Amino acid sequence: IGITVFPDDPCLPEDLLKHADLAMYRAKDQGRNAVAFYSHEMNAQAQHRLQLEAELRHALERAEFTLEFQPKIDLATHRITGVEALLRWQRDGQAVAPPDVFIPVLEDTGLILPVGRWVLEQAARQVVAWCRAGLPWVRVAVNLSARQLRQGGLVEVVAEVLEAAGLPSAQLELELTESMLMDGGAVTDTLSALSALGLQL
Repeated sequence: IGITVFPDDPCLPEDLLKHADLAMYRAKDQGRNAVAFYSHEMNAQAQHRLQLEAELRHALERAEFTLEFQPKIDLATHRITGVEALLRWQRDGQAVAPPDVFIPVLEDTGLILPVGRWVLEQAARQVVAWCRAGLPWVRVAVNLSARQLRQGGLVEVVAEVLEAAGLPSAQLELELTESMLMDGGAVTDTLSALSALGLQL
């Protein structure tokens, strides 16, 4: 529930409704089963989020995303056994945005689907490029979002990415959160099909 109070928040009726709506979204962010009162900083936060969303809609075409690769090291042998691909966003002339700022916006807007595919493609190409440069094969881990998992066609996307890059399926690992497994049925079928491709989950 989102609440705004008149005359404490004096404005036109349509503004009161807009403010109550902003408060409702704040309540949803707090776990849905909540009540939130409108405050003036909510306007600033809403404007900031709209700005982020607008910029993210063009970030792929502007080549503002990059991947960083965090090594996974076997402590016994001190050898790199794999890498984890981490998405970074470098806005024009600004500092790198923290993932906890932009990943939720990608999720909420559905932009995580094209960006997630881009991450898979870039990660696969990079591992193949390292191998062609004479380095041993390493497994690359990519975080999968709940939206990607629920969206139809994920298995086909992964298969296309592996084939296009020439990456053996055993060299790809998809990382999932435990909460993704709560959906049952369709999610289980998708995970089984992904596992059948030969990649790691």
